[in-house]
Amino acid sequence: MTDLRVGIGVDAHGFSEDARLVLGGVEFSGEAGLAGHSDGDVIAHALVDAVLGAARLGDIGAFFPSGDPQWEGASSLLLLERAYEAVREAGFELVNADCVLVGERPRIADRRREMEERLAGALGVEPGRLSVRATTTDGLGFTGRGEGLAAHAVALLSRG
Repeated sequence: MTDLRVGIGVDAHGFSEDARLVLGGVEFSGEAGLAGHSDGDVIAHALVDAVLGAARLGDIGAFFPSGDPQWEGASSLLLLERAYEAVREAGFELVNADCVLVGERPRIADRRREMEERLAGALGVEPGRLSVRATTTDGLGFTGRGEGLAAHAVALLSRG
């Protein structure tokens, strides 16, 4: 019998005019960035937590502490790549993952496939195993007020 594991990841960051906006490994020029120790990519961060959680390996903070200067400004795709290496070393493979960006802006529809390709590249899997979507909160909460962005991700892993 195949061993299947599900993990959920959530991340949120406030906007910062001093940062660039990176989502799913794709830079969105002309938009306020997200404050964070690394590049603040909430989609990649949520996916890191989802794959680590599914494999029972902890969370992003345990692997990449915000107090560690080596991760300051780091690409979240690198964090995802390193986290997934640990997941694979534990004997798991990604079946699929679904990521949802929560915020009023930016609109991501035109860049969704590019984000899926970048995230898949960091994981070393085909892009068809990932989906990236977005939703708004109709003006509710910190994302609705335009104070920042959040992301949720779920990952299904198998060990057979």
